[in-house]
Amino acid sequence: MGQLDGKVAIVTGAAQGIGRAIAEGLAREGADVVVADLNPPEDGIRADVSSEEDVARMVEETLKRHGRVDILVNNAGLYASLEMRAFTEIPLEEWNTVMEVNVASMFLTCRAVVPVMRDQGGGKIVNISSGTPFRGVPFLLHYVTSKGAIVALTRSLAKELGKDGIHVNCVAPGFTMSEGVKAHPEVVEKLRDASVAARTIQRDQVPEDVVGAVVFLCTPAADFVTGQTMVIDGGQFFH
Repeated sequence: MGQLDGKVAIVTGAAQGIGRAIAEGLAREGADVVVADLNPPEDGIRADVSSEEDVARMVEETLKRHGRVDILVNNAGLYASLEMRAFTEIPLEEWNTVMEVNVASMFLTCRAVVPVMRDQGGGKIVNISSGTPFRGVPFLLHYVTSKGAIVALTRSLAKELGKDGIHVNCVAPGFTMSEGVKAHPEVVEKLRDASVAARTIQRDQVPEDVVGAVVFLCTPAADFVTGQTMVIDGGQFFH
C-alpha cells in the first residue's frame, strides 16, 4: 500500500529531469500521475503551461481520464537555456518570457485546479522554486527574480486556500545535474564546481535528491504543513 493510493497528480515539465523523477516518486507511492510537458511521453499530455488554453485543456483531459485532481506539482520552467549575462544586457522580451513560463504558468495551473480541489474537499500543491533567490546569484536576474516570486506566490496562496483544505508548499533545489542542465555544458562549466564546493554535502545534486521532499508534502504526513519552502541544496544555504 502506498501513501498516495487513489490520488491523481499532475506534474508539469515531467518528461525529463527533476519533473520526471518527481513523477516517478509519486507513482511509486501509488498515485496516478499525469505527465504534462511540451514534449510528453506517449501517454502524457502536451501543454505549454504559459498558455491559458493549454492549461485548461490539461486539467480537462486529466479529469476525463481520472475524474479528479488531488496533487499539482508545478515544475515546468526555463533555466539552463538562459544565457548568463549582466542584467543590463537582458532583453525585455526574454525577461517577459521567463516570467510567463516560470511564474504566470503557476498562476494559471493553480487557478485551473483549485476549483476541482475545492469540490473534492482539499488537495496538495507543490511549487518548484530554486535556491538562487536565497543566495542572490548574479547574472541571471530574470531567473532568480522569477524563482523568488514563486516563494511569494506560495505563501500568499497558502493563506488564501487554507480554509479549503488545500495545502500549498514550495521546494527549492540547488544546482542540479539534470538532463536539461547537462545538455548545456557551458552552464555546467560555470556553475558546477562552485556549487559543489559551497555545499555542506559536497557532491553533485541529482534529480532524485528532490523527490523525497516533494512526495512528503503530497502525503497525509504533511497535512499540517502549508506556506513553507524547503531548500534542498546539500547545505549550501541555511535559513
